[in-house]
Amino acid sequence: MIIEQIYTGCLAQGAYYIESNGEAAIIDPLRQSRPYLDRAAKSNAKIKYVLETHFHADFVSGYIDLANESGAKIIYGPNAKPDFDFYGAQDEEILALGEAKIKVLHTPGHTMESTCFLLIDEHGKDIALFSGDTLFIGDVGRPDLAQKLVSELTSEILAGYLYDSLRNKIIPLSDDIMVYPAHGAGSACGKNMSKETSDLLGNQKKTNYALRTDMSKEEFIKELTDGLLPPPAYFPQNVMMNIHGYDAFDKVMQRGMQALNPDAFEQVANETGAVILDTRAPQDFVKDFIPNSVNIGIDGNFAPWVGTLIPDIKQPILLVTDDGRNEEVLTRLSRVGFDGAVGYLDGGIGVWKKAGKETGQINSVSAAQLAEISKTAEVNILDVRKANEYLSEHMEGAVNLPLDYINENFGSLDKQKTYFVHCAGGYRSVIFNSIMRSRGYHHLIDVAGGFKAIQENGYMKTTAFVCPSTLR
Repeated sequence: MIIEQIYTGCLAQGAYYIESNGEAAIIDPLRQSRPYLDRAAKSNAKIKYVLETHFHADFVSGYIDLANESGAKIIYGPNAKPDFDFYGAQDEEILALGEAKIKVLHTPGHTMESTCFLLIDEHGKDIALFSGDTLFIGDVGRPDLAQKLVSELTSEILAGYLYDSLRNKIIPLSDDIMVYPAHGAGSACGKNMSKETSDLLGNQKKTNYALRTDMSKEEFIKELTDGLLPPPAYFPQNVMMNIHGYDAFDKVMQRGMQALNPDAFEQVANETGAVILDTRAPQDFVKDFIPNSVNIGIDGNFAPWVGTLIPDIKQPILLVTDDGRNEEVLTRLSRVGFDGAVGYLDGGIGVWKKAGKETGQINSVSAAQLAEISKTAEVNILDVRKANEYLSEHMEGAVNLPLDYINENFGSLDKQKTYFVHCAGGYRSVIFNSIMRSRGYHHLIDVAGGFKAIQENGYMKTTAFVCPSTLR
């Protein structure tokens, strides 16, 4: 028997390859089918099932293309009603896979169709639990996503279902079962996930707050729903794509791989109203960029930030990338359902400048320079980190305006004032500055190196540190 976790860091997402005696199952695949097909071919195995733990909100699953290309059957648990051909498995139904078996465990709570898959070896021993978003390492799935689809559901009702699922289906399982969740730290599908991507169930029973046996349902509901921040705006749109279907991955790639010279690029931008998305590193972007473009660097949590910050998933997009990385960018955009790319700037920003086109720049200061400026003048400092990062420790006098909620909160800024903007290390502050410049805020100065650079050398006074774990 083979179990392989296929982990994608920028989404903090785990897909799984299981193989037994020439038959394979793929759990929660991403949209690009080729890696799974190649893995099965390597073992000369046939993909029999594409198993979906639930309708994902944070990415578009690749089940449709993978099933079409492999001939596999798409499997969902109870309550799932997608608009495509699938097999709806019953609770505790057994699916044969070579000499192994997969037991279906319906575990509503994160969503109503949430299902875990229990892998049983050829000797009848329970080996692994593929827990989707029902059980993470250190946490459980947030209970506020399914209410977007079913109005009578509330976070409290869903949390109650999850309490029952954990106690009736998960906790009774053997301690030596390995837990393989759909996500790890960095995902917005939970509040307090561990950086570990698998663990023994026995360890989780000891350390995961949600599996405490001395907790009443009321206590569980309160703890799970307390402090939940609104989910990213693209989550409901991804759910609908996963339910109703989407364009084939190859078609999306073909559409976005249109190489445009500067004049054609400018014409398409004017005709379509496309967002110009520049995916270069922030330190390169600040030096030269196409006016009104938005910087979200590919070498960061690219896809989740795109989904969080570009409100319309169907928005036309034009790309500016480093040489040779446009296909990678398109692939990662497709993972969160942004299929609207209509081309890229052939030759990048260098060709744009050579053509005599206008460029913009973002002023930047070092942490030391900011400290010197603050000695002789009052400075307005914007901290664009998450609220819990800010509450844990921040510069005295800094105002917190999290990048996550820039679309809701940006109107609080004064276009005539100068603001010094920082995040933790410089990635998010440049995103913030680029978006605000495109909205007419031109007096923003980036603090290079962010809070880390400020803190390392003690350039500015900061508040007393509070451990983030006490802020849950």
